[in-house]
Amino acid sequence: MPEQTYRKKLIEVDLPLNEINEQSRREKNIANGHPATLHTWWAPRPLAACRAVLFASLVDDPSSCPDEFPTEEEQQAERARLHDLIERLTVWGNRNSDDLLAEVRLKIARSVARSRDEIAPTAPADVIAYLREKALPIYDPFAGRGSIPLEAQRLGLRAISSDLNPVAVLINKALIELPPKFAGQPPINPDADPLGITAGKGKKANRTPWRGAAGLADDVRYYGRWMRDRAFKRIGHLYPKARLTNGTEATVIAWLWARTVPCQNPKCGMSMPLLRRFQITTKKTNRHWMKPTVDRESNTIRFTVQNHDGGVPNTGTAGAGGAVCIACGNSSPLTYVRNQAKDGAMSAQLITIVAEGDRRRLFLSPTSEHAGAAQVTRPEQVPSQEIPKTPKIGGVAYGAQYWHELFTNRQLIALTTFNALIADARVRMVRDGATDEYADAVCTYLAFAVDKSADAWCSFARWQSGSDLVAPAFARQAIPMVWDFAEANVFSNSSRNWMAQIEYITAVLEGLPRDVIPGAAHQADATTTIHGTGGPIIVTDPPYYDNINYADVADFFYVWLRASLRDIYPGLFTGMLTPKQEEMIANPLRFEEPRERFKELLSAALRLIRERCSPEFPSSIFYAYKQQEEEEEGLSSTGWDTMLTALVSAGFQIVGTWPMRTERSNRANAMQANTLASSVVLVCRPRPEDAPIATRREFLNALERDLPLALEHLMREQHIAPVDLAQAAIGPGMEVYSRYSRVETIGGELVTVRDALAAINRVIAEYDKQQQGELDAETRFCLDWLEQHGYAEGDFGDAEVLSQAKNVSVDAMGAAGLLRSRRGRVRLTRIEEYDHSEAATARFGMTAWEGCLRVGWHLGAEEGRRGVPAAADAARAMGGNAESVERLARILYNHYDRRNDSANAVIFNSVVTEWPAIT
Repeated sequence: MPEQTYRKKLIEVDLPLNEINEQSRREKNIANGHPATLHTWWAPRPLAACRAVLFASLVDDPSSCPDEFPTEEEQQAERARLHDLIERLTVWGNRNSDDLLAEVRLKIARSVARSRDEIAPTAPADVIAYLREKALPIYDPFAGRGSIPLEAQRLGLRAISSDLNPVAVLINKALIELPPKFAGQPPINPDADPLGITAGKGKKANRTPWRGAAGLADDVRYYGRWMRDRAFKRIGHLYPKARLTNGTEATVIAWLWARTVPCQNPKCGMSMPLLRRFQITTKKTNRHWMKPTVDRESNTIRFTVQNHDGGVPNTGTAGAGGAVCIACGNSSPLTYVRNQAKDGAMSAQLITIVAEGDRRRLFLSPTSEHAGAAQVTRPEQVPSQEIPKTPKIGGVAYGAQYWHELFTNRQLIALTTFNALIADARVRMVRDGATDEYADAVCTYLAFAVDKSADAWCSFARWQSGSDLVAPAFARQAIPMVWDFAEANVFSNSSRNWMAQIEYITAVLEGLPRDVIPGAAHQADATTTIHGTGGPIIVTDPPYYDNINYADVADFFYVWLRASLRDIYPGLFTGMLTPKQEEMIANPLRFEEPRERFKELLSAALRLIRERCSPEFPSSIFYAYKQQEEEEEGLSSTGWDTMLTALVSAGFQIVGTWPMRTERSNRANAMQANTLASSVVLVCRPRPEDAPIATRREFLNALERDLPLALEHLMREQHIAPVDLAQAAIGPGMEVYSRYSRVETIGGELVTVRDALAAINRVIAEYDKQQQGELDAETRFCLDWLEQHGYAEGDFGDAEVLSQAKNVSVDAMGAAGLLRSRRGRVRLTRIEEYDHSEAATARFGMTAWEGCLRVGWHLGAEEGRRGVPAAADAARAMGGNAESVERLARILYNHYDRRNDSANAVIFNSVVTEWPAIT
């Protein structure tokens, strides 16, 4: 094999994967200040995972530094220090810690200096200057929301990003270009203190100098409020207050509407309200629902709000099966509802008013005044571009052809008013002393506020009865059809108002990394263009086959951004809509032979990356892992196979795979999900040009020699959870396959990636069998019996035959409690049937089977179980054989996973993930 000429990086050897995944999961619950709240984008990678991957891709593994760490013990100790650094780095609250980031940047600088035979500086300012001059840039050619370049910038590196979609490019500019350009600059608005932010009152008052993008955030907040005040003068009369029975008034939070179509029954003639449910709120202390009343005199259905549970219907009037008329009970199929909508017969009826009360929401019956306030004429300048013909936009199936048709007229008036005010605000900024460049930057964030408002001020926004909030139109990467929608009051003090959008954006700006190198965001086609000279370090997150139609759904935002920012960013907004023909996606509605086209484009992009990437550092690629996809020939993993094939054919050697999750792997619903790992990080190196050709037999020999050692390392030293092991094992398996320029059969035919994956799975299965052989005889008996019978009864004679083969006694196993037998029938003792008292748990001499079941039971979530301490007692009772408990837990996880038995799989996955704590 060709000689290795580079230093291995930490990501090629070892990662604290469980800790990275745990912090990635926790990050999902963070809203205030998270960059995801700057602007909607889909399938972003967790920032914690991005930070960890970037750091581990840059720092040397201690094994590559024998002069500094000559012994294996010293290397392990340094690796533990690096792991500790990553664990602290991935914690959300530490993301802007000056001391921690200084430590991280110094480690990166030392790796850079080591490769250049230089001495790295130690002073934080000198380290930043050194990295600015010496470190290669991090480049993400599929930047999306910009998570990777933002975190590269946080680590003190120069970040370069590109994306084909102009909306994504603008998000990247707003994260990595604009804030550093104006870092430390005081705000220009007349209310700001030029010396800093004053906090506290009287003697406790203190002033913090403007740092990072805090000044920029203050101006966005000031001019956003200025826009609100001007908008209220223009259109505030369209948003009346609610009159209460005590004669006072309350500000409306939202108006709830139900779409209507004429009843199909010609004798009825009513407009059928379409509702998901009649319940408005499910909060125990404030339950309300809508009671319908048929008024034959006016031929209408009226709604009155009830503040009790009595009488509320169990189901709504509309769903996937069609609609039911409240007046006559006639059922209409969904096709009828769709056809009525396409013919222009779908309207909307006000059903509830939600208002601000004293520490609780007020739910009021609709009035003619409030229904009439929404009956306004559509404004002239609205987004008239066509909606792509895609099922991702629910309104398309109901006749919507243009983007403005997803909004009510009042919503269109509000959005066009605020969009027009951006230009007025810019004039005001320049008058207040802003440069043109700075005013353009503030306008960018104000335009984002309009985009975020469009998501919430849309007739596909939903009322969430559990939280009493307006939910935006986008649910994941689509806008599903909504029968009853919520229209937010743009001038309220509650859910989804204008200033709430401004505050989301300013919180992001105030939380961005400080003292960083300015980044650069470009619009580019990754199949033809690579930015960054001198061999950039590639860390990227390419499109996922057919998972998300980015261009189609991004048009929703593009049409509003284009109206307000076309003069500021003429290069991004030349087209009426986002680029479609160049997009890398397997979209059968747009392309002939979409699968082949996707493969060609992905391969072209990876070949270009292979040509231009740094040979000194690995390229790390996030990729969504979908375990099974339906195909004509059965179940397979087309998207996954496509990515691996493209990488290998592009000339990459895959040297590692790391499953990155944002869901707990010890939850049953996560086990049931088709895609458990949110993504897998593929760590790649350019394959040497002189890499040899191997026969299939040579490849299998190398795989059978190297993969079991790698599996042992993943399980024993890195404690990879069973749920992640299959994905993690692909790395060392594909490393063997991709180290060759080609693998051939004896007849000269190519051994494909799919063939290699099958071989990898076979070796893993053989390794599992070998693990079973190292267990005690009673446990091997129980495993075989479980495989044949589960926990059902079997014939005593069959148990006798199996026990003789294992050289154990059925009666002895019965006496030990492993089996239950009666009247010639035998079954395994279920986990809940064991005596789990402290005395029983601490009993010595247990088999691996009993010990594993006891440990698993104590880790359960039900009340009365004692958790890790009791599990540790059971493990200690195993004495020197405690390690067999973890080994058996992995085997049992695989058994239940193959059978899609998530309830049991979760038990034994927990045993492994908690094993370091138990031992």
